[in-house]
Amino acid sequence: MFYYFENRGRHGRCDDRLAMRGGWGHHARHWAGRGERGRGEGRARRMFDGGELRLVLLKLIADEPRHGYDLIREIERLTGGAYAPSPGVVYPTLTLLDEMDLIAQSASEGAKKAFAVTSAGTAELAENSELVEALFARLAALGAEREKVDVKSVRRAMGNLREVLMNRLSAGDASDQTLHQVVALIDEAAQKIERL
Repeated sequence: MFYYFENRGRHGRCDDRLAMRGGWGHHARHWAGRGERGRGEGRARRMFDGGELRLVLLKLIADEPRHGYDLIREIERLTGGAYAPSPGVVYPTLTLLDEMDLIAQSASEGAKKAFAVTSAGTAELAENSELVEALFARLAALGAEREKVDVKSVRRAMGNLREVLMNRLSAGDASDQTLHQVVALIDEAAQKIERL
């Protein structure tokens, strides 16, 4: 399943860009997932509902014949790296599209199966053109939001904090007072960031 967190925070503002699946790797699940959802202030939502991923894949295949890995990478590119569907959902969806005769296997190099859209697939896209347009607008908005945040420097800083904490606290010589000071510093930093 693909989830992103709709993080409303304490003051009701929404900041989806913080924790989109794949956005900050495992930090997203811990940072925005557990903390916010645990207090009932955020909720996980699927990136795509129902048949939406099916339409996204169908449109990408209609643009040019592709195989599963190409589709995953193209969606990741469209979102600026903020989201990439898992192979465990993409490949079964391709099988479904093939069984529905909306795509067909085309000539491909090597072991990878490339697919092309069929006339029934083109008709399906035409019938759902407004939804397809909205889905690609959602992907583009996610990519634009990702560009607003300098994720690399934030990721570096979070990694640095993690390493310092692990080194300092795993030494075994940290007193209860030291632990309380560390917790207070982290809480203070979180509060200051929230107020930005």
